[in-house]
This record gives sequence, structure tokens and C-alpha cells, in this order.
Amino acid sequence: MAFPVTRLRRLRRTEPLRDLVRETDLTADHLVQPLFITAGEGVRDPIETMPGMERLSISEAVAEVTEIAAAGVRAVLLFGIPASKDEVGSEAYDDEGVVQMAVRALKETHPEIVVITDVCLCEYTSHGHCGIIRDGEVDNDLSVELIAKTAISHAAAGADAVAPSDMMDGRVGAIRAQLDDEGHSDVPIVAYSAKYASAFYGPFREAADSTPEFGDRRGYQMNPANADEAVREAKLDLEEGADVVMVKPALPYLDVIRRVKDATGAPLAAYHVGGEYSMLKAAAANGWIDERAAAMESLTSIRRAGADMIITYFAKDAAAWLMRGRA
Repeated sequence: MAFPVTRLRRLRRTEPLRDLVRETDLTADHLVQPLFITAGEGVRDPIETMPGMERLSISEAVAEVTEIAAAGVRAVLLFGIPASKDEVGSEAYDDEGVVQMAVRALKETHPEIVVITDVCLCEYTSHGHCGIIRDGEVDNDLSVELIAKTAISHAAAGADAVAPSDMMDGRVGAIRAQLDDEGHSDVPIVAYSAKYASAFYGPFREAADSTPEFGDRRGYQMNPANADEAVREAKLDLEEGADVVMVKPALPYLDVIRRVKDATGAPLAAYHVGGEYSMLKAAAANGWIDERAAAMESLTSIRRAGADMIITYFAKDAAAWLMRGRA
């Protein structure tokens, strides 16, 4: 019926009424906190382009996860910053590499926390690309071999899930086959299925020291103009054995999140990336926005679009805000 019989404001009048008809829930269970793990002892190195984030040595990462868990977040995503780099990213698949050692330390001290590892070569290669360079280009098939080798080393260290982010064709199938062959059939794959060649990665590349030495990553990451292709990528990854598909970045691609979720019905992760985080932090620092309100609105919009889990640098803070909101 038309106004005045139908008045939608009736259910907006008080907070309890608004909560009763809330369509989208956001809890700490939906959040994953990324962490940058670096070599050394007692290291907490602030990341200038990502206020509030630090590069952490393993002992400091263990302490940080204690705080993350206390806030209510139950999953972390690890990125490694090695002591040295080479053309083939050999520290990525070194059993004594910084991520492998961090996984063992975290699973020993925090067995209840889901430890997901980013599987890529870009942080470990001297040229900063996500694979092996041949004749000036990333060689897909050679790269897949080393990416699968990296995933196996993470699983052997005790990772609860591996997350290939390189965007090489066929890497999910190769990882799944090797995980199964080597006794890790229970380890799920969180595939960066629709990872766009985005301008929003700048802060991350500074944090992980992974800016390409030459060229860019548009030859393997997705064109921001494409959405049908994202659905194709996600479906292919599921056919190859992915357990979770991902869209990255999140806010500029809310339409893609919805399309991939509707098309696949699979568990879906969205990565609220460094540029998205840093823009909010910068605006808040200048007094232009309310940081808490803007961050929570952003994360809720990602959930509303269809994400089952959100990888975000706001995870610890958001979980604490949610907890205080219930108090």
C-alpha cells in the first residue's frame, strides 16, 4: 500500500527495532587479519604507508596474534619478507623460510587460530614479479612448479590453508594435486581467483617490498574493466580444486563479489586491500571522516555484496569495536 499506510521509518525508530530487521550481519568471525612477517628478533617495523600496521619478527607476530585472538578474530593471513631475494624466489619454498617458521610458532602457541599463508613469489624474487622470468616475461608453467612447491612447504609447516595469489593459469590444480599426493589432502585452497591489476596495491607493495623491478603485472592480473572474466576465473579455480574463491580488491569490485557469489555459490573471500585501508586512515587522520564509522560501513558493504570472509587490516580494530558495541 502507498503512504501513509506504508511507512518504512516505523522500523528505523529505535536501535533495537533497526537490529531486528538488519539484513546483513558483520561479526569477528567474518574477519581475517593480514600480517607481515620479517626476519630478525624483536622487530616491530612501522609501515609508513599503512598507519597502524607493522612488519613483525616471529616472536612479535606471536604476541600480536595473542591480541588479535583476544579481540575475537580467529584467522590470520601471513605474508613473508625474506632476509634475501633471488631471481627464483628460493626463500619462498625454503622449509626454514620466515613464513614456514612463523607457521610453526603460531600453531604451537595459538593452535585455535586459523593460519592461512599467501602463496606467491613476488616478495621473494629480486625482480618483484610473481613468477620466473624468461625472455623478459613471466613463464607461467615454470612459475606454477615453484608456486606449488611453496604451497607444499607451507602445508608441511602446519598451515591450515594456502592462498595462491600469483594469478598463473593452472596453479590451483597443480597445488591441489601435490597437496593430495604428499599427504595434505585436508588442507584447503583459498584461491585469489579474481585478482585485479589495481592501483590500490601501492601501500602493500611498500610494506612487502614487492614492487616489480620492471614492467607491471597486467599480463597476469585481471583488467579492472572485466567482470565476466572474474566469473570464469572463479569457476575454473573451483574445477581445479579451490575450496574458497577470492575477489581482490573489495570496495571497487562490490559488483564482482556479488556476481561471483551468485554464479558459483562457493565460499567467497574479499580482500579489503592496503590502498582501501590507507585512504580511510588518511582521511580520518585529517579529521575528514569518522574512522570507526567509515571502516565499519565499508566492511558491512563488503559483506552485503556477498563476501563470507573479509581479509582486512582493520580486522583487529573492527572486532574490538564490535565487542564494545555489544557490551
